[in-house]
Amino acid sequence: MVELLNNSFRQFSLNSIKIKSFRANEARTLTPRPFQCLLTEDKQRAIVKNGKDSLDICRVVNGTWQTSGGWGRIERDTAVDAMLQYADAGLNTFDLADIYGPAEGLYGIFINRVRRERPPELLETVRGLTKWVPPPVKMTRSFVSESIDVSRRRMDVAALDMLQFHWWDYSNPGYLDALKHLTDLKGEGKIKTIALTNFDTERLRIILENGIPVVSNQVQHSIVDMRPQQKMAELCQLTGVKLITYGTVMGGLLSEKFLDTNLTIPFAGPALNTPSLQKYKRMVDAWGGWSLFQELLRTLKTVSNKHGVSIPTVAVRFILDQPAVAGSMIGVRLGLSQHIKDANAVFSLVLDEEDISNILQVTNKGRDLQKVIGDCGDEYRRA
Repeated sequence: MVELLNNSFRQFSLNSIKIKSFRANEARTLTPRPFQCLLTEDKQRAIVKNGKDSLDICRVVNGTWQTSGGWGRIERDTAVDAMLQYADAGLNTFDLADIYGPAEGLYGIFINRVRRERPPELLETVRGLTKWVPPPVKMTRSFVSESIDVSRRRMDVAALDMLQFHWWDYSNPGYLDALKHLTDLKGEGKIKTIALTNFDTERLRIILENGIPVVSNQVQHSIVDMRPQQKMAELCQLTGVKLITYGTVMGGLLSEKFLDTNLTIPFAGPALNTPSLQKYKRMVDAWGGWSLFQELLRTLKTVSNKHGVSIPTVAVRFILDQPAVAGSMIGVRLGLSQHIKDANAVFSLVLDEEDISNILQVTNKGRDLQKVIGDCGDEYRRA
């Protein structure tokens, strides 16, 4: 089915796509949106949209999953101070989730400080993109509405800038019920834009066929994990849906810290002491192993030295330049560490043909993770 779907994308007409509606036993036609420039005038923001729904975001997104535990103790006031520092530096889009511990509550405190302590111009640019990760229960209107109200109260906003929806089990079709209720709530002004997180290409297509106004899909995407540039990006370019990426610096593995290290010798290299580092080390193993990863890091170091930036900056820029990508996340350890300088350097970095060629010479030696793991999000749905 997956391969058949992939082949069908290549046969789509650029003028129209005729597909079967899952809400009615008849064909409906989707007209692919014209390719359009993602960037606003300042080149640091991108627009995600579907029809009349539109939201501009900073292309480097602050990921707050590190507030959920496992990355160090977060102190509330210090964390909010750090959020203000990021916003003041132009990095004013925050990715949150109902399951990220205190993240939504921290945003609520932060946004109130912005309202009180900053000029209205800054408030107008701040964005809070949250996620809803529900249990596999019946998706009634009341359950969906009450769940969204929890996030609205925590974040202290009348309308969520973006609600990114996650679903664990595709064998349970309740995700369509949930998305239809979310669409109704958007119509009531409680949500500005609807998005997805970790959905695969087949389900994204089904959701669009059902008329859900999805503006983006958040997926794992890095120089090592290029799965989104296969089937997913092709569908996104045809329909106008954008990608927001995470895992772009692989929890910190794509950095100088892990250059010229040998993790096969116990205690010889930096500790893999966070959930992210452990997760992305498994991705490295699936892709090609630590030796090949070291070759990649050395190549990235050469590129970074050439441009006077860091390895993570090159890693993020490479993904931002990929088709359909609107924004890439960098995790923030609020109050514990800071990456404002490296993140802002992404906006001025231009990778030339030599840089890209040298990077691809290494990455092409790795395994195709689409064949090893499956499509986007499949790593969360396999036993």
